[in-house]
Amino acid sequence: MKNLTLPIRFGIVTSAVLIAYFLILSLLGKHTNVFFSLFNGVITGFGIYETLKIVKLQEGNGFNYGSGFKAGVTTGAVATALFTIFFAFYSTELNSSFLEELSQVWNKDYGNFKGIVFFTVAIMGVATSIVLTLTFMQLFKTSNNLKK
Repeated sequence: MKNLTLPIRFGIVTSAVLIAYFLILSLLGKHTNVFFSLFNGVITGFGIYETLKIVKLQEGNGFNYGSGFKAGVTTGAVATALFTIFFAFYSTELNSSFLEELSQVWNKDYGNFKGIVFFTVAIMGVATSIVLTLTFMQLFKTSNNLKK
């Protein structure tokens, strides 16, 4: 569990930044524009990158692909879980008309639109976390190439 303390803390901070970004968009009336959610990947990516950078500094030569992958995915998963919980709370309790505003067409065609949106937010977060972790690990992994 000690090895996961840093990724969990960075996941909490990353989710706080995601929530703050969403609330700023909400204040500006832009939170229903799906285009702005692309920046969530940048926020999550920065959180994962910083986690991997610090884990590599802490572990030094003991840093390997497995420990980096675990740290990155943990950071992303914690951030995604907390943001999804906030998103569900916001869209059902704080602004119950948000989901209808988000997509008029989907709301008419699907009976359980809320569940689809929450599931999509969670899956997008996990997928982003895994892809970004794999990408950043290419920067942080130690090379197995022999020097000539």
